[in-house]
This record gives sequence, structure tokens and C-alpha cells, in this order.
Amino acid sequence: MPEEPKKSLVGEEYEVEVGPVAHGGHCIARTDEGQVLFVRHALPGERVIAKVTDGEEGARFLRADAVQVLEASKDRVEAPCPFSGPGRCGGCDWQHAKPGAQRRLKGEVIAEQLQRLAGLTPEEAGWDGTVVPAPGDKVPAGEVPAWRTRVQYAIDAEGHAGLRKHRSHEVQPIDHCMIAAPGVSELGIEKREWPQIATVEAIAATGSHDRQVILTPKPGGRLPIVELDKPVSVMRIGEKDKGVHRVHGRPFVRERAAERTWRVGNGGFWQVHPQAADLLVESVMRGLMPKKGDMALDLYCGVGLFAGALADRVGDKGAVLGIESGKRAVEDARHNLADVDRVRIEHGKVDQILPRTGITDVDLVVLDPPRAGAGRKTVEHLASLTPRRIAYVACDPAALARDLAYFATAGYVPKRLQAFDLFPMTHHVECVAILVPEGKGR
Repeated sequence: MPEEPKKSLVGEEYEVEVGPVAHGGHCIARTDEGQVLFVRHALPGERVIAKVTDGEEGARFLRADAVQVLEASKDRVEAPCPFSGPGRCGGCDWQHAKPGAQRRLKGEVIAEQLQRLAGLTPEEAGWDGTVVPAPGDKVPAGEVPAWRTRVQYAIDAEGHAGLRKHRSHEVQPIDHCMIAAPGVSELGIEKREWPQIATVEAIAATGSHDRQVILTPKPGGRLPIVELDKPVSVMRIGEKDKGVHRVHGRPFVRERAAERTWRVGNGGFWQVHPQAADLLVESVMRGLMPKKGDMALDLYCGVGLFAGALADRVGDKGAVLGIESGKRAVEDARHNLADVDRVRIEHGKVDQILPRTGITDVDLVVLDPPRAGAGRKTVEHLASLTPRRIAYVACDPAALARDLAYFATAGYVPKRLQAFDLFPMTHHVECVAILVPEGKGR
């Protein structure tokens, strides 16, 4: 006989005591029956009414929103953004927490991931337990730093711009995103109608006045004439090839960091916080301590940010190899570093290209992998090259912890770890770990 379908619990409400923060922008609670709830819009120690948003009877866990706070945490504030809250915009996770509390919560998540996935205490990871805000981001409770230089707006059926609700395709119309950088807000995207358009990505470069919008038309949709409040270049996503095509203006923006100008084309990867690139370069270089004549690798190198910083420090007798899978990013990296003949950029996936290079030893490695991490195979290969130091830039503490466990097995241990709050109001956090061969001192 076919199994009875399990009863959905969506809409059920439970009064719960909220437990510790978990990775992903929620806290853990349990129903009286012992079922785990991942609760958004709550804080540790609170008593709340949690309304289930996803899950069924017998599921390993349920997702829920705190729809009523019965006993509030001292870290709670009223969300400054009118579009934040249960059932509304999913862009921010911690609008209801004081800025200092947000950083503490992120620190607790990093510590938990390090312990659970890598078996490391903060001390063993070389971390002081703090999550450091970018300069200027230390704002009073109730204020929000405007930091996001790239915002992807979703367009609703009426053509109004908004942001998606949490884990949903539904659009929350907005008239202003509080975390958007001034260069994005001044375009006035929310004031206009976008008929026949599915998404509008807005990019405001740091260190130049370049502004760009990338439009994705609905199937069969036509592009509108784009007239915004500031000069802007326009790109579109092709319906068939999903490629990025120039409509008007430059097909790239110019970013400024590490004393260079960087061309970033077709909406390619660049750190979203305006101070992130400089902060991360400074942390990586301080940790690696490059010397003249060093041979260095920059893996997942994007448009060449770390490769360029390394090239400046290893001198004429040194060499830097960058590897990047994105075709346009490789073109940009080669353009950006065309004046530095000691840098070579290879196109392809790291785990495929690196073994083919024939390189058997290097002095330094920096890797900035995607959210899934580098993985065991790449970690083992890097360790076999016996670098003096490795800098691992991580946008996901779980992936970082998994890879640190692989590095430990391969004989590399963290000497220092720093955590930066480069995504205020969200659960995201950036880390830089410096690794050395085991036994070489911390």
C-alpha cells in the first residue's frame, strides 16, 4: 500500500524557548514533542510564538518565523527597515538585533562550525573570537550601514521593483533598500516600472563613478528604454544563451582597490562591501609575508585582485600564477595585470588546471573558493606543493571548517584566523585563515 502523505505543519504555531544561533540566519528551538525548529526573527534566550513556514510531521526539522515575542532579549531592537520581518523581504537576517549582537552571533556560528567540522577551538584556530566591522560600519542600534554595492531587484507582476521573500520566488515591493550603497540608491530603480523584466541587478563601483544595470527580460519580453537618475551602462541577459550582452555604455565597471584600478565585466565577481577588497588584501598579505623571488599561486583568482597584490611584493624575480574558471574574469584579469609580466592567468577549474601545470612546489598560496569550498582533492594537492604559508579567504564558515579539517590531515594547521563583518544585517561573514606546515610554530 502507498504511504499516507505526511501532514503539512505550515501555519502551526508553537510557544518555544529560543536556543543558540545556527548557521543560516536563524536560531534553534524545540517543540514540546522535541521536534527541531529553525526560527528566524528570533534571538537566543527569547520566548516566542513560532509559526511554521516549511515542514511536515515527522520531518527532521521545521522552519519557522517568530511572529510574536513574549520575552525579548536585551539585544533586540525594532527593525529599522519597514520591509524586514516575518513573511517579508528575505535579504536581511538580523535587522532585529543590535549591531554588536549581530557580530557576536556570527562569532558564535564560526566557533560552532570550527568545533563541529574541524575539531578546533578558537585558540587552536589562532582566532581571538571577534568579528570585526569595516571602518565606518560601527553604527548605533537602530541605524543601518549602507554597504551593498550590488543589489539584485526582483520585479513583480505589475512591474514594480522589490526583493524576494525568504526561500521564496514571491516579491516584496520596496521603495528603498537600507543596506544598498548610495551609488545604487541614487539610480532610483524602485521609483520606476519595469514591464516585461524579471530582474534588475544594479552595480555601483567603488572608486569610480561607474554604474551598471543588468536586465533579465521575462521570456519573450522586450527591453524598456532605461532612463535612471544617474548615467548608467545597460546590459541584458540573453534568453537563450543566458550570456550577458551589452545594450548601452561600457560592458564593465572600474573598481579601485590595492592601489590599482580593476576592470570587472559582465557583472563578474567583486567583493560587495566597498571596503572589502582592501581589507582582505591587507589581511592576506600580512599573513603571507611575501618575499622577493617567491613563487605564488592565486586560486579562484577572479579579476586578479590577490595576484596583483602578490606580484607587487614578490618582485621581478618572483612569479604568480592565477587560475580562474570564469572566461570573462580571466580576460579581465589578463587586462588588469597586462603591465606585470611575472603574472600568468590560466583559464579553467582549479582541480583540473593545477595538476596540469607541472608545478611541484610553491612558496605561497592564496585561495578564495566559492561558497562550497575547495574540497579534499584540491587541499591535498596544495599541501603536496609544500608552500611556506597558505591564505584561505572564506565566505562560508562551514566550508572553511571542512577544508581546515582536510588541511590538518594533509599536515597544515591555522596560525591565525580573522573574521570580518562585511555583510551587516545578514548572516554572512568573511574569514581569512593563515595556514602553516604543522610543527612550524604558530
